[in-house]
Amino acid sequence: MTQLNHYSAWKYLFIAMVISVCALYALPNIYGKDPSVQISPEYAQSIEVDEALKNKIDQQLQQANIEYLKADLSSKQLLLRFKDTDTQLQAYSLLKESLQGFTVAQNLAPATPEWLRALGAKPMYLGLDLQGGVHFLMQVDMQTAVRQEEQKYVSEFRTLFRENKLHYKSILNPDAKSGGGIQISFNDVETKEKIRKLVAKDYIELTIVDKDRASEFGLYLSLTEKSLKEFKQRALEQNTTTLRNRVNELGVAEPVIQRQGDERVVVQLPGVQNPGEAKKILGATATLEFRLVDEDGSSYGARTYKQRDGSAPVTLKRKVIVTGDQIVDAAASVDQRSGSPATFVTLDAKGAKRMYDVTTENVGKPMAVVFIETTLKTKEVDGEEVTTRTFEEEVISVAVIREAFGKRFQVTGLKASESRNLALLLRAGALKAPMEIIEERTIGPSLGKESVERGMLSIMIGFVAVLVFMVVRYSVFGLVANFALLMNVIILVALLSLLQATLTLPGIAGIVLTLGMAVDANVLIFERIREELAQGSTPQASIHAGYEKAFGTIADSNITTLIAAVMLFGFGTGPIKGFAITLSLGIITSMFTAIIVSRATINYLYGGKKLQSLPV
Repeated sequence: MTQLNHYSAWKYLFIAMVISVCALYALPNIYGKDPSVQISPEYAQSIEVDEALKNKIDQQLQQANIEYLKADLSSKQLLLRFKDTDTQLQAYSLLKESLQGFTVAQNLAPATPEWLRALGAKPMYLGLDLQGGVHFLMQVDMQTAVRQEEQKYVSEFRTLFRENKLHYKSILNPDAKSGGGIQISFNDVETKEKIRKLVAKDYIELTIVDKDRASEFGLYLSLTEKSLKEFKQRALEQNTTTLRNRVNELGVAEPVIQRQGDERVVVQLPGVQNPGEAKKILGATATLEFRLVDEDGSSYGARTYKQRDGSAPVTLKRKVIVTGDQIVDAAASVDQRSGSPATFVTLDAKGAKRMYDVTTENVGKPMAVVFIETTLKTKEVDGEEVTTRTFEEEVISVAVIREAFGKRFQVTGLKASESRNLALLLRAGALKAPMEIIEERTIGPSLGKESVERGMLSIMIGFVAVLVFMVVRYSVFGLVANFALLMNVIILVALLSLLQATLTLPGIAGIVLTLGMAVDANVLIFERIREELAQGSTPQASIHAGYEKAFGTIADSNITTLIAAVMLFGFGTGPIKGFAITLSLGIITSMFTAIIVSRATINYLYGGKKLQSLPV
């Protein structure tokens, strides 16, 4: 009977290793975060972040008697850490006014020691409600998106009708006030009917209605109700994905980007304290257009563009070969022949075929690359922040087509930093529909700090209350349960940190709930041990029976709760997901600590000994 409650040495070693590793990866959470100011080049700026910039900033801060704790310098940014938010704000106000060509933003940077970072140990991300940040509600301009989609049909129809030698009088895309759609007019009814059949055959997503007048025959085309609904759905999904990609590319930790209704997107950027700079992240776009050069000036609708290098303006044909929304990947690199910066571009199947066809037909002719950049500028007017959108187009390169090419090629003519930024924004994708910010909120770090303090206080009160109850109720066995509970908290925090999960206020509620549930298993086990003792079993047999017979009940209760948590995660959003994650992980870790860790501790204290009674 004495061997009933005995663990092999390897089991103790395994438990000790698990707890030690988890304690190591939970450790970064005790160091907190430093109020910081982040300095990085603005989009399409060739200014470098280097030691010279750091020295310049040091001089400015010294003259203003502002001290920082530490400076982290990399090729992409300079991060200055400060002792408190007041000093951070002073430095931010000073540097924002004095640094031209740079984005200066307030942030919160983890204060994790370098040796822990080298091991890959990172603290949990904190949600917007715990560390502050910015919240935007963005409205998608669906009317403009639909007009843009209809304009694509207009371009396709012009090509289709020309290829089939069908002559029309006019083809227009009226504005939204006029009802939108596509209006085609003809001089004769025969051409009208031929085009009706041609469009009806290949464009089943369009409705075709007669719109004849006294002096001409006409057709009115518009998206069907089903097609319109699907298009709006795709536009919202693409915008949401684009915003998510853009924020991820720019390094904002754990953003929340999710749809709200049919035409809105919620964007939350934890840790970012400057809404003006956040707008630049969301609003800045860059894309490319590829057009043939109009060499003899005979092309209808040709347009003149300025050139990046300052040389004479160049006239380009109206028809666009490929646009930015047909680009599926982009990477900054170096041209192997010239050594100059280059952006390697990969097109989708449709864009690749179009590029190949045009370059095959125009070998020996010049083609231009038009760089189009849209940025949001924020400035104070009468004490209020006013945001304006700037739009700039310029030719960055003109090159003769030496041979046909299609899916993958390179673009030169940019500076190194511009090449990197272009690749970043092309990878992030283009917005399918224009968006505007209709609501914005800034949650200060002090409010987030207060939430964290209250959350931690609730955890500590709950933790201590459980500890006291278990000791009073179960004596030494209660102490064992408390030790297992402490290990449960350490392992849970470590898992949340390793998974880089975002901790929110509902997540803290999940941890508090887990603390109460974590001792449920030990209560069932200890009560079972009491029953066995009352029935006359020996102490060793009672311990063995208590753990063995209570296991089924513990597993059933935890599995049902886990199923509910999984459902919450699957169907919930934002904060509910945070609660579900902490609850799910808490259930799993409590099973391990309440059954395995507490059993190992009991076995170590009482296993293999002749006992007359148990302190339970």
